[in-house]
Amino acid sequence: MKTSVVQCELCPRKCILKNGDRGNCGVRINLDGKLQTLVYGNPAAVHIDPIEKKPLYHFHPSTLAFSIATAGCNLHCKYCQNWQLSQRRPEETSNYDLPPNKLMDQALKAKCKSIAYTYSDPVVFYEYTYDSAKLAKENNILNVMVTAGYIQEKPLLDLCKYIDAANIDLKGITEEFYQKMSAATLAPVLNAIKIMIDQGVWVELTNLVVPTWNDKKSDFQKLCDWISENLGPDVPLHFSKFWPQHQLKNLPPTPVETLSIAWDIAKKTGLNHVYVGNVPNHPGNSTYCPNDSRLLIKRQGYTIIENNIIDGKCKFCKTKIAGRWT
Repeated sequence: MKTSVVQCELCPRKCILKNGDRGNCGVRINLDGKLQTLVYGNPAAVHIDPIEKKPLYHFHPSTLAFSIATAGCNLHCKYCQNWQLSQRRPEETSNYDLPPNKLMDQALKAKCKSIAYTYSDPVVFYEYTYDSAKLAKENNILNVMVTAGYIQEKPLLDLCKYIDAANIDLKGITEEFYQKMSAATLAPVLNAIKIMIDQGVWVELTNLVVPTWNDKKSDFQKLCDWISENLGPDVPLHFSKFWPQHQLKNLPPTPVETLSIAWDIAKKTGLNHVYVGNVPNHPGNSTYCPNDSRLLIKRQGYTIIENNIIDGKCKFCKTKIAGRWT
């Protein structure tokens, strides 16, 4: 009897699987010639987070996001902070029984403004994300993706119909970095960012600054130039502090001085909303008016202690501030 072979069309890896084989992500399997997911309705992490933790700083501030993730990931980042989820198979994690209908009930009960598909990567639990996001829309709950954006164009376009916001992890700006750090490629990520913005998804970007890997001034400049030239000045960019994790425990945390240099380069490039993450007292944790540099939103960690944006505009000069505020 001939063995049925299938090809996964979800992400750029396009894994070709014989019967019983799993994809690179560890959670998609060929069972008798049919590609199936092993994580539908079975998240390994369930939390209620402030939306600022995603991080999303221009999307319904001070609201709560019901946050879920399953095991598995289609990237293998050496520094992954959630490697206990992302680099595990579902049989290696403790999982919840939380199909989309139960997820909606829990999110509504917790009075969450949104559901965040996060922690590992919603790309690999695509069907679960898609069905949950569609149901959330019917229940007036917003949908948020926190993702590396390593996905094919067609499934992404289908999903964008139901996604309201995304924080996309733009890990670096060279193919070499992606191949060495994440065993992946850069071009599909850049394409996914453009697609989501074109489809009306509110997008913010995060760049984790890893000492000796992507922390040179030329790295920051190249990344900021790409954003400026391809996305415009209003897409928020978060430079995030690295803490030793997973396979890079030999490296030190990112110096605050390095993050400040990145922050300055981005502002000088003309980006209007640049942030420094994982450094609670840094001035780069707050939002400023692009017109007159007045303080608009002051943050202490994930907590907002001052907000001068009214109806999406600066309270002082009435400049419109890019984002989803109401």
